[in-house]
Amino acid sequence: MSPAPAFAAGHELLDGPTADPVRVTTSLRNISRANRWFGGTWAALYGIDRVLGAGAPRSASLLDIGTGAGDLPRAARVRAERRGTTLRTIGLERHPAAARLARSAGLDVVLGCAGALPFAAGSVDVVLISQVLHHFDATSAAALLAAADRIARRGVVIADLHRSRVARGLFGVGARLLRFDRDTLTDGLTSIRRGYTVDELRALCDGIGVGATVTTRPGFRVVAWWRTDRISER
Repeated sequence: MSPAPAFAAGHELLDGPTADPVRVTTSLRNISRANRWFGGTWAALYGIDRVLGAGAPRSASLLDIGTGAGDLPRAARVRAERRGTTLRTIGLERHPAAARLARSAGLDVVLGCAGALPFAAGSVDVVLISQVLHHFDATSAAALLAAADRIARRGVVIADLHRSRVARGLFGVGARLLRFDRDTLTDGLTSIRRGYTVDELRALCDGIGVGATVTTRPGFRVVAWWRTDRISER
């Protein structure tokens, strides 16, 4: 079973790096709120916890591809500190407005494209790809996962949206209650239509030869994670 092609489900504001910076900033702030309220933050943290394991290291690095406002790396850093791990976080963004927003919140950000990741093999411990994969067609998504696997010393976490009519309905209600802007409301619904089922995401991971664990999480989320275990190469 192959993943649903992202390009078949519509266009979103954040698909293009030349989008209006004011609209991008407004939308990213609301996406951060959506992550807190609708499970995105907890889905990412769930995967990161699995990769770092029960005996969390004293220090580690995290690369967040498509970091947006940088809210997920910040949440991961706080959680790691509570568990005795110093987590160095790096965000990758191709939107200058998004990069500025993340930097203003104290996150180190590299301006670049997920299609050509500017990182060497084994250069970070954990690679996080949250709510980004559904922006790619199947071939490009597989290439991104393979690149993430090459870069990660400890493991890779994919957190995305679980495609569901119920999820679209509930998001529409929640977005209106939280007074999200029109871009975030429209794009959120499109994102859910572009999302994955467990079988689709598992097939995508299997296609690049990684033994990913794939599961659903609250808030209509799907999470895949696998360990690369290249710590000795550090």
